[in-house]
This record gives sequence, structure tokens and C-alpha cells, in this order.
Amino acid sequence: MSTRTDRPAQLRRFVEARLGRTDLDIERASADASFRSYWRVSGQTGDSGSLATWVVMDAPPDKEDLLPWLEIDARLREAGLHAPEVFAADAQQGFVLMEDLGHRTYLPELNARTADRLYADALDALSRMQREVRVDGLPHYDRRRLIDEMNLMPTWFLQRHLGYSPSDEDEKIIEAAFGFLVESAEEQPQAFVHRDYHSRNLLLMSPGPSESHDGMLPNPAIVDFQDAVIGPVTYDLVSLLRDCYIEWDREHVDGWVESYRMRLQSSHQIGPEVDATRFARWFDLMGLQRHIKVLGIFCRLWYRDGKNQYLADLPLVWRYTVEVAARYPELDGLRALLLRAKGQRDVRDAAETTAS
Repeated sequence: MSTRTDRPAQLRRFVEARLGRTDLDIERASADASFRSYWRVSGQTGDSGSLATWVVMDAPPDKEDLLPWLEIDARLREAGLHAPEVFAADAQQGFVLMEDLGHRTYLPELNARTADRLYADALDALSRMQREVRVDGLPHYDRRRLIDEMNLMPTWFLQRHLGYSPSDEDEKIIEAAFGFLVESAEEQPQAFVHRDYHSRNLLLMSPGPSESHDGMLPNPAIVDFQDAVIGPVTYDLVSLLRDCYIEWDREHVDGWVESYRMRLQSSHQIGPEVDATRFARWFDLMGLQRHIKVLGIFCRLWYRDGKNQYLADLPLVWRYTVEVAARYPELDGLRALLLRAKGQRDVRDAAETTAS
């Protein structure tokens, strides 16, 4: 097993061997909430001295399994979606040399002027993803998985972050609320689910002839798809439109949701009996399941993994959670519990100030 100190040397040897050259610059491109990191490789090409770039994903094999990433990447590309082209991979070492998708994630590009255009592209890609990506062999987003995810919230958000220990009565309220949310998820038609289809995992690509070949949708480029499953048809829609990192007014979100519902009906992915009210309920409750999970995940990233930057995103996730819960009487108990646990404190304030 490689040590942390020799990892950069291993990465460089992998790149140099695959590209057949040593005159390369390698610098960190980004990291994510997992143990993966990304490195931009650059080198001059030809007599003109123009710069060519690639990206290397470093997924330490004792922490991450590359095979799901490679498998889903291939499925997305087969369906004409702009997942990164892979030039070389070594699953044993945990390296992938791939297309450089650039720096332009959706998040900083989104504003009132661009939102309709960018979301139109993202919804086109989502529609194709749900209709055409192969789902054979993918795990199911079943009851156990959905509940296990939500259970991160009592452990990491209530107890670890807020310092609130649920009583026996609280536990019953949480169990009933989680069961209610899972029942709604299980009502929905099933489709390919990316699981993190949001503004930090979608990239805007500059137009060019190389991006429109073979029927591939040029925008958005899609990353962080390795946890794909078969699950509820609204899951990726709510990840996109009730994004944990950017908020839109309810009128806009409702309009995008209804437009997508009609698209699903026209492609026969949902039946005519799924009216706007029923679909909006599915969307709301699926989003609440996701945001309950994220409250736990963002806190776990700090307390377990030392990544405190996600605490800054808690207020939006908190607001989604309590506002959606307020629309459904079945969730009154959960909402009251959450408000009681938080009290008057800023949701970003930790009960303890150091990770362990």
C-alpha cells in the first residue's frame, strides 16, 4: 500500500508513462467531499507551443474504489452525455487520466440572467440520463438505504453538532417521519439516479465543434456520478432545483418542476394520473429526505473528516428542511423537534469548536 508521502511521485510516474513525456506541470485542480483529489496536467504541444491539459483523478485504493466511477462514466458517455473522456486508468493504483473539463462549474455561472438557459441544458441532460442510461446491475435506492442516510441527521447534526440527545419520544417522532418520507419515495417510478446532480457537479463548456460530435449533449459536463443507483424519478430533479449551494424563489422552482413533470409524461415515464399536485408532493418529500441526510453529512464532514467549509452551507439546507416540513401535517412533530433542538442559536454554531 502506498504512503501519503510517495503518492505525488506515483501520480507523476503514472502520467508520464501514459503520456510518454516528462516535461509536464502538475498542480492541484480540486478536491471533493470524498478522499478523491484532482490534478491538472499541462504541457506544450507541437511547434506552436500551445498548451494541452489533462486532469488526473487520484482515488487512493485503500479509500476509494475506481471501478464504479469508470463504469458509470462509460454508461453516461454511451448515452451521449458529457461525462469526461478517459484516456488511461489504473484501478489498482487509483489513478485516472481524463479530459480536462475546465473550471466553469454551474455555481458561479448561475444568476437571474443565465438560470433559465443553464437549467434548460441541465434538464435536457437529466431527461436523457433518465431515459437512456443503462441501469442494469445498479443498486436500488431502497427503504434501508434511504433510512440509513436520514439517520445521519440525528447522529451527526442533532447529537454531535447541536449537542441535543433525542428522548424516547423524539425517537418515535423521527422514525414516523422517516417512514412517511420513504413511503413517498417508494410511490415514484424508478429511474437512473446520479445522486449529486447539482451546481458544483455540472460544468459549462465553451462551445466548439469537438463538443457536438456523435450526438453528445455539449452542456453540461457531468462529474461525481460514481454513487449512481436506481431510484425515485424526482431525486436528481430536487438535487438540481433545491440545490444545497444556491437558492431560487419558489415561483421559479415550481415552474421548472411542472415543466419537467410534463416532459416525463410526454416520454411516458410517469402516467397521466400524476397531476401537478401529486408530483409537487413527491418533489417536496424527496427533497426533504435529501436535506435531512445532508444536515448529517455536512456535520460529519467537519467532525469526522475535518472539512469545516460545509458548515457555511447549513443555513440553506436547514431552511429547506423546516420550510418543506411545515407544508405537511404529518411532519409537524419532526419540525417541532428540530426547532427545539436548534433553539435560538445560529445553525452554523457547533456545540464543540474542534473536530475529532
